[in-house]
Amino acid sequence: MRLRPSRILRELRSHQNSTVLKLNLGDPRIVELAGLAGASGVWLCNEHVPNDWLNLEHQVRAAKLHDLDTIVRVNKGGYSEYVKPFECDATGIMVPHVTCAEEARHVVDMVRCHPMGSKALDAGNMDGLFCQVPLAEYAHHCNTEKFVILQIESPEALEVVDEIAAVPGYDMLLFGAGDFSHRIGKLGQATHPEVVAARKKVAAAALRHGKYPAVASLYGQKEEVVAEGTRVFTLGADVLELGSAFKKLVSDFGGISSSSLSDSIYRSK
Repeated sequence: MRLRPSRILRELRSHQNSTVLKLNLGDPRIVELAGLAGASGVWLCNEHVPNDWLNLEHQVRAAKLHDLDTIVRVNKGGYSEYVKPFECDATGIMVPHVTCAEEARHVVDMVRCHPMGSKALDAGNMDGLFCQVPLAEYAHHCNTEKFVILQIESPEALEVVDEIAAVPGYDMLLFGAGDFSHRIGKLGQATHPEVVAARKKVAAAALRHGKYPAVASLYGQKEEVVAEGTRVFTLGADVLELGSAFKKLVSDFGGISSSSLSDSIYRSK
């Protein structure tokens, strides 16, 4: 029996780029579509999406059919919120709104095994093949093939990003342009010079301390982001792509808007 290694970590260790698709919709079949598209991983969300643990496990299981990593953005706070995604055999977690080095150290301590942290061991779930592998192998796998992403999303965090980046035991820093732009009064302006400068500062801090920079979206700046040293790229989201596709279908049908089409169908009855 063999525990599944991370595809994204394999790619990064081989100096390749990794691609991620963000999924707000809960159907595991959408996870399979992402796998069929050739992405490296999917970003599932427990922060803003009303997902449940059993469905999350089904999504993770669907991903593994296509050697697709799963990143779960956790509901920030309690220990179980951080550990349970791993016990569902998610490959990584993303912790939102990290603001200081002490917080980063606390996350590492909760999810890493000795000597990196003090994670409580169970191994009776899919991540430990239901106790079918030795505990030493399970603990080593937790520390080497599972990854942790911390999000920098505020001016307060940006001020101490170098201290956060210096904390050992986690793998990536992801800059959140959406929330950061909101916090500085530039809502939705992800390419505003102040936001871009913050993104560059986060990437530089990550690289200085041996972490991988990641972004939540390219915002049409692929070459610039690549030049900054970013290696993990979120390319889009299911709700955005599906919404655009539906709008195009309606628009292409003689330029009739969805509301006008609904009215005409109603009147014909």
